[in-house]
Amino acid sequence: MLNIGGLNQGTVIDHIEAGGAMKIYTYLNLEKLDCSVAIIKNAKSNKMGKKDIIKIEGHLDIDLDILGVLDRNITINIIENGQITTKRNLNLPEKVTNIIKCRNPRCITSIEQELPHSFKLTDKTKGVYRCVYCEQAFKRN
Repeated sequence: MLNIGGLNQGTVIDHIEAGGAMKIYTYLNLEKLDCSVAIIKNAKSNKMGKKDIIKIEGHLDIDLDILGVLDRNITINIIENGQITTKRNLNLPEKVTNIIKCRNPRCITSIEQELPHSFKLTDKTKGVYRCVYCEQAFKRN
């Protein structure tokens, strides 16, 4: 069994859908941080079967709620002095820009490449986002 050491201070992004950690790593630009980052892929989970986990050493000054657009099941654990001080689910933002892309080939964003890809939350319980230009619903893979 693989054993990854604990954090004294940092952030754990937990319950990521298996195979989704690299997308989140890239989106958050974690490669640019000057700290240790551990990506655990396909970890066993009683709740999900398999999951990914990202452990980030030190303070992270990013609004992580935006990750709810990519994966609604993510939980955030804040670690201080080796103990979990905060454990929370993500709040879905009302509007997001340039995180997800409209896949409608007739959308203005397909033609006008410089337009931002903006989506608004239209169904909070189902986590449905719609393009502000064409109303196309965003479908997760």
